[in-house]
Amino acid sequence: MSEFSKNPLNKVVRESKRAQYNKELIYNILDSHFICQIPYVFEETAIVIPTAYGRKGNTILIHGSLKNRMMLSLLNQEKVSLNVTHLDGIVLARSVFHHSVNYRSVNVFGKARLIEEDAEKMEALEIITENIIPGRWNEARIPNQKELDGTLVIAIDIEDASAKVREVEAADDSADYDLDVWAGVLELEVQSGRLVPNSDCKPGLPEPQSAKNFKFSNNPVKQP
Repeated sequence: MSEFSKNPLNKVVRESKRAQYNKELIYNILDSHFICQIPYVFEETAIVIPTAYGRKGNTILIHGSLKNRMMLSLLNQEKVSLNVTHLDGIVLARSVFHHSVNYRSVNVFGKARLIEEDAEKMEALEIITENIIPGRWNEARIPNQKELDGTLVIAIDIEDASAKVREVEAADDSADYDLDVWAGVLELEVQSGRLVPNSDCKPGLPEPQSAKNFKFSNNPVKQP
């Protein structure tokens, strides 16, 4: 199937015309970011935590320490969710009431499972690292056995998902068209900045190619 089936969990209700269930689009939105927001419940309180992730096929991969309460909570939940959102522009209307933002957002729902086998854990950590900054895995030391043993790696198999996208100009009331107020979109882009070496970095080392090549892509060309 090329689309996720709509159900009460993933169906977009508000502004449903912006809803997308196409798997390729959803995967592309996921692949062009590396931070997701994950909710969990601790002592009857809902908490939302940002965390880095990677994707392999229809699976989201995250990691943390062995005592990470979010990770442990996710393993005990019947179903978990996460959100990824790109802010692409600020929509400036003639009326303050009609100001908005352009964005691409994905909600994912699925079951969390623990990854225990060393080779699979190492592969997951590589996928997460490469999703953040491609090429870095081969430039730095990979985790040793002690570090691997002290890391909890979780896979979230995507059972349901939906995207919501706004990429249009300002929509004003016709009565405001004659106002002498500029209307349009302030596009936003994430740009890489200076490379600042660590204070204890050996002098004369070349800057890493992965960082020099880094680009936060708005239009990924990754296959689902």
